[in-house]
Amino acid sequence: MTDRLYIFDTTLRDGEQSPGASMTRDEKLRIARQLERLRVDVIEAGFAASSNGDFAAVKAIAGAIRESTICSLARANDRDIARAAEALQGAARARIHTFIATSALHMEKKLRMTPDQVYEQARQSVRFARNLCADVEFSPEDGYRSDPDFLCRVLETVIAEGATTINIPDTVGYAVPELYGAFIRDLRERIPNSDKAVWSVHCHNDLGMAVANSLAGVMIGGARQIECTVNGLGERAGNCSLEEVVMALRTRRDYFGLEVGVDTTQIVPASRMVSQTTGFVVQPNKAVVGANAFAHASGIHQDGVLKARDTYEIMRAEDVGWAANKIVLGKLSGRNAFKQRLQDLGIEMESEAEINAAFARFKDLADRKSEIFDEDIIALVGDESVTGEIEHYRLLSLSQRSETGERPHARVAFAAGSAELHAESDGNGPVDASLKAIESEVHSGAELMLYSVNAITSGSTESQGEVTVRLQHGGRVVNGVGADPDIVVASAKAYLSALNKLHSTAERVAAQG
Repeated sequence: MTDRLYIFDTTLRDGEQSPGASMTRDEKLRIARQLERLRVDVIEAGFAASSNGDFAAVKAIAGAIRESTICSLARANDRDIARAAEALQGAARARIHTFIATSALHMEKKLRMTPDQVYEQARQSVRFARNLCADVEFSPEDGYRSDPDFLCRVLETVIAEGATTINIPDTVGYAVPELYGAFIRDLRERIPNSDKAVWSVHCHNDLGMAVANSLAGVMIGGARQIECTVNGLGERAGNCSLEEVVMALRTRRDYFGLEVGVDTTQIVPASRMVSQTTGFVVQPNKAVVGANAFAHASGIHQDGVLKARDTYEIMRAEDVGWAANKIVLGKLSGRNAFKQRLQDLGIEMESEAEINAAFARFKDLADRKSEIFDEDIIALVGDESVTGEIEHYRLLSLSQRSETGERPHARVAFAAGSAELHAESDGNGPVDASLKAIESEVHSGAELMLYSVNAITSGSTESQGEVTVRLQHGGRVVNGVGADPDIVVASAKAYLSALNKLHSTAERVAAQG
C-alpha cells in the first residue's frame, strides 16, 4: 500500500468507442499533448492492432510524449501484442495492456472457450507480452461478474508470468460501491502474490456510479490506479470521469489521504479540447467542467459566496483551469503571436503550410469577430481544411433567406471531390433548408440522429456557434462538428464533416475493456 495513486487516462481508446467519437491521428496527438500537460501517469493511446490508423496514432503519440507512460490495448493473442509492441517502440515509457474475458457469460457466449482455454491464453499472452515490454497490464474483461475462484486462479498466474498491473473492469457498469470495493479486497487477500502488482479499477457508468465505484475500489479494495476518461467519455453511459475523481481525491484529501500527480489547472482546457474534437458537448451542470459548475443563481447562495467564498464553493474555479480562459488575440495580432499561442495551447502543426492555413483562417475570423478566445483557436485548428485531412466534401459558399411569414430558402455551393456542386432547397428553417439542399445532391440516405448547438465562448452574442451533427447509415454512427459565427454556416460545415466521415473507408475495431 502506498499513498500514491496513478491516473490512467483512456480517453483516446475507451473514450473513442463512443458512437461517432472516433478521432484522426492528428486529433489524438493533440489531445495526448494536453494529457501530458495535465500530467496523467498513463495515456492509453489506442488499440494498435485494430486498424492501420490506430497503429499510426499510437506510434505518433509514443514518439512525441516523454512524460507519461504510453499504453496500447491488445487482445490476448500474439498478433495483437506484437503489433502493440511495434507501435510503442519509440516511447520513453511503454505499457502493453492485454485482456481476455473471464465471466462465464462472456466465455460461453462471446469467446466460445472453456475456462481452461481462457486460463491458458491469459497465461501465454502475458508471458509473450512480458518478453516484449517490461510494463504489462492484464485485464479480465467483465471481471466483476466473473467467478471469484476462477478469477483468483487466472490472476495469480498472470502475476507470476510478469504482469505488473492487474485491472478489474466493471465492464457493464453493474457494480455498486461497497460490493465492488469488497470484491477487489477479497481478490487481493486471496491471491498469494497480489503484492507483486499494482491493482487498478476500470468502471463504466451505466448506473451512474463509475466514480463512486472507482473510489470504493481504492479505499475498500486497496487499488492504486484509476482508469478514467476526460468528461467521462465512453461507450453507452461512459466511463469514470477523470475530472470528478481527481477533484474528489484533492478536495477530500482529509479522507482519502492519497497523492495524485495531475496538474488540475489543465482540467478545463483538456475538457474543452476533448469536447470540441469529438463533438460531445459537456452538459452545463456537469461536475467540475460544466458551464454552471461554479455559477450561483440562488440569492441566498450569491450572498453567501460574496461574504465568504467557501460557504458554497468547495473548490476554486481557478484550480481546475477556469481562470486560464482569457482573451489572447485580435485582428491586429501577427503570425508569430498566433504561432506562440498554438504552442501554449499544446497544438503542434507538422508544416509551415499548415500554420499558414490556420493563420489565414484566424485572420478571417478576426475580421468577423473582434475578440478571439482560446476556445475559438482550438475550434479553428480542428477544421479539416486546416489540419490537412483529405476532405471529400467541403463548403464553398452558402446564402439563405428567412423572413417572417415566408418559407426559408437556402442556396449552397460545395465541393465533392474535384466537382463543384450547387443546390438549393426550402425548409422549416434556414438550417433545415441548408441541410436539405446538401442532401439533395449527396443522396447519402443517412439518418440525422442528433443536432446540437453550443456557444464556444460564453457571455457574448458574438461567440462562434459550434454545431454537432450525428448521422447513422449502414450501421455506422459518425459525428460532424462545424464552427462559425454564423450558426447556419456552422450547421452546413458540421453536416459536411459528418458526411466526410461516412465517406471515409477508415475502419476501427471496437474493443471492450
